Amino acid sequence: MFTRVITALIAVALFIPLVWIGSWPLVIGMAIIATIGLSEFLRMKKMRLLSFPSLLSLASVFIIVLSVSLPILSAVEVFSRIIVLTMVLLFLYSLVFQKTTTKDIAEIILMLSYVGIGFYAFVALRATNLLLLALVLVVIWATDSGAYLIGRKIGKTKLAPKISPNKTVEGALGGTLLASTLVFIYLFFFPLSDSLFATFFLMVIISVTGQVGDLLESKLKREYGTKDSGNILPGHGGILDRFDSMLLVLNVLFILGVV
Repeated sequence: MFTRVITALIAVALFIPLVWIGSWPLVIGMAIIATIGLSEFLRMKKMRLLSFPSLLSLASVFIIVLSVSLPILSAVEVFSRIIVLTMVLLFLYSLVFQKTTTKDIAEIILMLSYVGIGFYAFVALRATNLLLLALVLVVIWATDSGAYLIGRKIGKTKLAPKISPNKTVEGALGGTLLASTLVFIYLFFFPLSDSLFATFFLMVIISVTGQVGDLLESKLKREYGTKDSGNILPGHGGILDRFDSMLLVLNVLFILGVV
């Protein structure tokens, strides 16, 4: 527990100033984090990080996040082409080195897109609306903390026993309730739009989506037979473990056009 708390304090002390500063430091920082996150998935797949498929996909996810600040074309045009180019090169590679299967390529492209767009959306949202990004972070962290604390106290009904045995329905509802309360307080001081209800409803969706993202990460780890995605954060696991809720939320915000 002591290691977990110390790691969390150090991470917050580094992460919050980076978000506050924004600009190129945040872009580079998020690009590095995205690259580490994808490398964790590649390790889960038992792929060598010095192999061509790994190096190509890691370079691609770095550039996808970096594209948010590129002056050429629009960022979406840049990273969509990167994803397609990576896919084509991997297919060509698999023709020569047949140990790389179509299934491998599909999994790599899927996670490359999911992780890359997630961290791209984080940087893009910081550039356009810092207050909204701050609220999203508050909702995700409050939901996670509330679900953990309330689930431990009164949780009895299993939410998804085959995926994450410790999560409960009571914890999930408690996490969303705590997040909703904090949203009202936040919006009282920092109104983000003319419609309080619309913003509140969006935050409830984010709270629920974050918990689904957590379950998705748990499912991924079970499929690949690992407890944690990595060990870069002592007591917390890896980047994918810590950004599990946020990644799905950011992908959904990208779909909704908020980013």
